[in-house]
Amino acid sequence: MKDSSSPDADPITVSLNLLSSLLDHEIPTVHHFKGKWSLARVKLTLLQTHLTDFSTDFPNSSHPLSLDLFLSISNTLHDAVSLVHHSQSLNLQNGKLKTQNDLDSLLSKLHCHVTDCDILFRSGVLNENQNAAVSTSKNETVRSESRNLITRLQIGSTESRNSAMDSLLTLLNEDDKNVTIAVAQGIVPVLVRLLDYSPSSSEMKEKTVAAVSRVSTVDSIKNVLIAEGLLLLNHLLRVLDSGTGFGIEKACIALQALSFSKENARAIGSRGGISSLLEICQAGTPGSQASAAGVLRNLAAFEEIRENLVEENAVVVLLGLASSGTSLAQENAIGCLSSLISETETVRVFRKDEKGVVSVVQLLNPSLQGLDKKYPVSLLGLLVHSKSCRKQMVAAGACVYTQKLVEMEIEGSKKLLETLGRGKIWGVFARP
Repeated sequence: MKDSSSPDADPITVSLNLLSSLLDHEIPTVHHFKGKWSLARVKLTLLQTHLTDFSTDFPNSSHPLSLDLFLSISNTLHDAVSLVHHSQSLNLQNGKLKTQNDLDSLLSKLHCHVTDCDILFRSGVLNENQNAAVSTSKNETVRSESRNLITRLQIGSTESRNSAMDSLLTLLNEDDKNVTIAVAQGIVPVLVRLLDYSPSSSEMKEKTVAAVSRVSTVDSIKNVLIAEGLLLLNHLLRVLDSGTGFGIEKACIALQALSFSKENARAIGSRGGISSLLEICQAGTPGSQASAAGVLRNLAAFEEIRENLVEENAVVVLLGLASSGTSLAQENAIGCLSSLISETETVRVFRKDEKGVVSVVQLLNPSLQGLDKKYPVSLLGLLVHSKSCRKQMVAAGACVYTQKLVEMEIEGSKKLLETLGRGKIWGVFARP
């Protein structure tokens, strides 16, 4: 090992020498804040144990994570020496309050270093680096990279974690298999902890939500997200109210996967999620509107929540989206409305608002591409038994459109046309 006094001495040698000096000579002679320095001694002792283990187990490690961490530890210990010298003087030259603040800051840094060392050692990435061998397996390469990124997301500075998140998103977006491998390595609990990590910037939290949403798009591993429970759900709901357009869209995508669970659906309904989702359906980006409507569609599958949707004026909002949104937004809006038809109040809204029925009828037009016609057919099939709704359908040209859909063999169109036809015959024999 190089001489610790050398400018290019390795950080672990420098750190161990500084720790010995602090623990054996410097801290025992302080005159001020002896209680806080006792706490510092505990942290320094733990740090000394970690560094000693590291020098024994990984004497030749050149892993960037270890080099960055131990350089940071060395810098902190130099600051500790300076601060302990200040606390040894009879008079505090910098004042009591500043010295106390500096000592609190030192304790916080030492705590982070101890935690980072523990995470780094338990991660296994140092073993991989020490025993690295050329591998032809892409899956093994992705596993190794995933473990490395998972570790980087948990240690070091905010900038370092942000860089790791960018790399993780790149890895996840390459293909679904990468997502599955990263989840198997334990990425989901780490992402949830990052959402709960106070120092994280809003940008970092939205990137974390983007990673969660990417995981949610792989059907085979959605259960891993659901297992995280209400903690993850609450963070996603907060993004709906305070995030940017990007974050809101990603949160809605993740909520679509989570809202299939009855417990989660109930939680979304009881935590103000319905009103937030409806606001997004009215004023969100096209992508977030489609995903928000998808969440509402999932919620409407549960009878106990349907009444809440009706009370929140969801029918009117969804009708607007069904007539003006993207094809996916229209599909989800109509799917949600179809579930709500069982509520008497919903049918009453359609009877009152002629625009609602007309909007859905217009979606039958075969020239409108992108939307699967079975969805508006299904919704109108539920409403056609209402005399006033049936009249509105006929007046809006539903018979002409439906005839064309029958020729296209669209599911449910034949039955709808027959019911509309009977309604026209009944109208002939109606009393004046």
